[in-house]
Amino acid sequence: MVEKIKQLVFGKPRDIRDPNVFHSVSLIAFLAWVGLGADGLSSSAYGPDEAYRALGVHSHLAILLVAMTCVTIFVISIAYSNLIQHFPGGGGGYLVATKLLGEKSGVVSGCALLVDYVLTISVSIASGCDAIFSFLPAHYAQYKLMGAVGVLVLLLILNLRGVKESVSVLAPVFMLFIVTHLFLILYAVGRHFLGLPEVFHSAARDFRGSVGSLGFLPVMMILLRAYSMGGGTYTGIEAVSNGVTMLREPRVQTGKKTMFLMATSLAFTAGGIMFGYLLTNAVPQAGKTMNAVLLENLFGAWQWGHFPLGKTIVITTLLAESALLLVAAQAGFLDGPRVLANMALDSWVPHRFAQLSERLVTKNGIYIMGVAALGTLFYTGGNVTTLVVMYSINVFITFSLTELGMARHWIKDRKTEPRWKSQLAIHGTGLVMCLSILFVTIYEKFADGGWMTTLITGLTIAACFLIRRHYHNVRDSFKQLDEVLSTVTLESLVEKPLPPMDPSAPTAVITVSGFSGFGVHQFRAVHKLMPNYFKNFIFVSVAVLDSGNFKGNSEMARLEAETRAGLEKYVRWTRSQGYNADYRLELATETVSALETLCRNLAREFPTSVFFTGKLIFRQEKWYQGILHSETARALQRRLQFDGLQTVILPIRATV
Repeated sequence: MVEKIKQLVFGKPRDIRDPNVFHSVSLIAFLAWVGLGADGLSSSAYGPDEAYRALGVHSHLAILLVAMTCVTIFVISIAYSNLIQHFPGGGGGYLVATKLLGEKSGVVSGCALLVDYVLTISVSIASGCDAIFSFLPAHYAQYKLMGAVGVLVLLLILNLRGVKESVSVLAPVFMLFIVTHLFLILYAVGRHFLGLPEVFHSAARDFRGSVGSLGFLPVMMILLRAYSMGGGTYTGIEAVSNGVTMLREPRVQTGKKTMFLMATSLAFTAGGIMFGYLLTNAVPQAGKTMNAVLLENLFGAWQWGHFPLGKTIVITTLLAESALLLVAAQAGFLDGPRVLANMALDSWVPHRFAQLSERLVTKNGIYIMGVAALGTLFYTGGNVTTLVVMYSINVFITFSLTELGMARHWIKDRKTEPRWKSQLAIHGTGLVMCLSILFVTIYEKFADGGWMTTLITGLTIAACFLIRRHYHNVRDSFKQLDEVLSTVTLESLVEKPLPPMDPSAPTAVITVSGFSGFGVHQFRAVHKLMPNYFKNFIFVSVAVLDSGNFKGNSEMARLEAETRAGLEKYVRWTRSQGYNADYRLELATETVSALETLCRNLAREFPTSVFFTGKLIFRQEKWYQGILHSETARALQRRLQFDGLQTVILPIRATV
């Protein structure tokens, strides 16, 4: 019953042996636009709002702000399209900073991205709830936070079901937003089309008046401040380059198509909405978003007989906006775990974040994103202004490091790259824009949430360095174990002639992971524990499919071939010692369940089997060791013991 409920909620496991499995879970350009592009497009719900509010009484500057916004969107989008071309394996800002600026810059960029994606989830959900509560009676506002929590839990479950499933379910919502906001912008411009010359003339007159009374520099500072406060508009542009590995082949072309769709739709929507504020003389109102004010100015008075047509349009558009913001939270659930997985493969965070579930999603990353987003919602009370500040700072840390890395790349390779000047101009311009927004946002909003996001990001970076140091110490400890292999050349080993393996003879089944000193020490420990008792040795291993190697059928075949080669080395080693040996192999996403199945089958084939599994032990036990290292040995022993199979854990000492 529990298993049936689990499959009903999360879906049935995927068959990783299916040759079409990667194709079935990857995204075409349209679905990628929905799942990844929604993050950028949804920012039109709060980015233009924040920017326009920052102008205050100088609303005439909105025309310049619209132009600056559109140019910035296309500059950053072109820059990230270049990233897709140069880094087709995905990784985005983390990988770019690591490869082009070094590991330390990479971990800073990666941690900023992690905090960014946590806040992507929380700010999208909070802003979506704001849009809904803009047309509800004021006394319902007390339930907004709990509504946000409920939506967060729902999205978490959807993402545990799988990438494609979660995106496909939300695609109609995305299209509803496109249709309603296309109508909104076209109507706003069309309604005031004949008056556009006067709008531009009045804006120019007011601009000259502001410069005359305040001075040119103060006016430019007001414009720059508003431009920076609207930095949330550009968040999400990086999502496509970070999620290249989930795109349909050919990935580079799919990624570029997705980036073009996202940049064009975002520039049109964000610029059009901000221009609409100016055309309708929208003024901020308490308890309402600027988009709600704009909609009421345009449609609020519409009536079709006794039917309140205008109110229906306002509510439908705000619901579409709210729903898209919830879809945008997908980017945090899609890309956040992938950044975690990439960092786990480089040992900056616990290795378990690279593991895939039976639905082929990085479930541990999804859990941590959900829990962290829940924490930020409660900390800020769902306040969008505070969340956007926290969000923008981390986005532009990553943007700045990415643009710096690419600019450095084109300068360094200018002798071999004929296009280096044009590419340097793009990335150099992007770097100046991103740094300007970053510094102004930190300066203006440090006391309003900036200090908290800076502190959280700093603590995350410090934790990553501590984790990396621990893993390096363990790796150095493993080098001592591998010294046993340094005097042995496998090619020189001679397999002794042996009789066929007797299934009734005492058999030692040893779980291993790759050919290493760790596995050889297990073999020797068995001999030391029970000298000359076992006549057969069978090595079992699981080729674990994780986010680092789930990149296509060829990569999966390579993983299986490498694991098989390691097992064959164990067999050859053991036969050279005069013992019969064989191996068993399974390709899976989870180690313990696959090992349990292998061991059960071997117990039927070799009735006198005893199962051995190694576990790394430390001189001093620490609470974090269980988090950083696999508990496979204990979990396997527990399962096999309840299956009636004798299992022995072999302690392998780590000199840490």
